Formats: sequence, structure tokens, C-alpha cells
Amino acid sequence: MQTPTISIIISTYNSVEWLKKVLWGYNQQTFLDFEIVIADDGSKEDTRIAIDILKNEVKYPITHVWHEDNGFQKSQILNKAIIACKTPYIIMSDGDCIPRKDFVEVHNTNKEQGYFLSGGYFMLPMNISNLISKKDIENQNCFDIKWLIKNGLKKSFKNNKLTAKGWEQKVLNFITPTKATWNGHNASGWKKDILAINGFDERMQYGGQDRELGERLFNLGIKSKQIRYSAVVIHLDHPRGYANKESWERNRNIRKETKTLKTTKTNFGIKKIER
Repeated sequence: MQTPTISIIISTYNSVEWLKKVLWGYNQQTFLDFEIVIADDGSKEDTRIAIDILKNEVKYPITHVWHEDNGFQKSQILNKAIIACKTPYIIMSDGDCIPRKDFVEVHNTNKEQGYFLSGGYFMLPMNISNLISKKDIENQNCFDIKWLIKNGLKKSFKNNKLTAKGWEQKVLNFITPTKATWNGHNASGWKKDILAINGFDERMQYGGQDRELGERLFNLGIKSKQIRYSAVVIHLDHPRGYANKESWERNRNIRKETKTLKTTKTNFGIKKIER
């Protein structure tokens, strides 16, 4: 089997029904020359069973990278997943973000040496998240604004993320006040650049570890491109039991140090570096 040209890292933790919806979404892609690497932060057996079943149903190869549950260790499992990627280019997203059928194609078309790509997500309420079926993903109902509004979505400027086409996407990408940061739910870059900064800082728990990786890429001289209105994922709702004040405070201090010292390589990443 020929090695694909793009790797997609999907992070997950004990959210098997959402993960299945996400993997069905990747099965609808217009660009299919990719592998999926699942970064599993210690999910139970039902996730492994579901992945093994899906491996035989989808059009792309899946690698399941898992470690034992030891609290929120997403940075650590993402670093293991980065190593497992077989291609030069990596897209990162989450196991609660269903990609629109052109998602991978948009990342592939816009990739460029010396840059990373910054996308966003379209947040759905819990009732619609639960409602979305495999068939709704296959026929792309869940990206149809009329279908979403019929099922309870409120009208908002943010709905432009789903309705913008062609030149509208480019204009909105250009005028958005949102900075083109590395967003763990929708970003992509070259594996060699991610390795050059030593991946994620494993001291960081929930809250900004993706942004900090992007800040070290900036310090390395890598620029970013905004594609939040072009590369579309819908975000399924879920509780956030892992967020806490202490981790946010610690992560803020690490990010402040990264910016102040213009750090490019963390000592606490893929390779552990003695000071």
C-alpha cells in the first residue's frame, strides 16, 4: 500500500460516539490521500473496539496510538502521535470535530513551506450534536444551514462559516479580527517544523498547549495563514470536566516565558532535554 501524503491526528478520550461521527466525516472527503492517527489519552476498551470495526469500513488507514489513563495527558499523547505520522505534512483536529467534505482538500491546497494553517470550528448545541446521524454526515445535512436552523440552531453572523463560498471565504479570512494561531481543533503544518520545536510541551495540561506550540513556531520564523472560513469543522458539544484554574495559570506562565525568551524548542517535548 502506497504511503499517503497527509497525516491527520485526531485526539480523543472516552467519547466513542463522537469519535465515530468524526471518522465517518473523514470517509466523505473529496481528497482521500491521507492517514488518520488517533491520539488516545487513555480511553476504555469500547473506543478500541469501535476503531477496530471502523478500520474495516473506511477508505483510509487508521493508526491507534494509546497510553494508560493518567489524568489529562493530551500533550504527551499528541507527541506520540506526531512520531507515528508517516507523512511530511500533519493536520491536527479533535475527536469532537466533524470535517466538511472539502476539509482535507482545503488544507492540502493551502499548505506552503514556511507556513502553518489556522482554522476554526462551528460550535453546535448538544441537541443537534446528538441528532446528527451517520446518514446526515454522508449527505452533509449537518453542514446545511437550513437543516441546522430547522433543528434549532439560532441565526448568527457565525453561520457565515458554513455558508461562505469562494471569494466570500477569502474576504472573511482576510477581515476576521481573530489571529491565525495554532488551534488544536483545526490546524496543520509540516512535520519537520513541529519536530524542530520538539512538539508539545508536556508540562502543559488543559488550556492553551496548542497556542504555545504555535508561538514557538512563530519564534522559529514560521508564519501562519488564516483559513477559518474555508476549512470547516462542526464542533459537537460535551462537558469540560478537565478544565481547572491551576492548569490555566501554569500554562499562562509557560506561554509568557515562551514569548519573553522567544523560545523555539521546549525541553519537555518529544525529546526530553537536560538543562
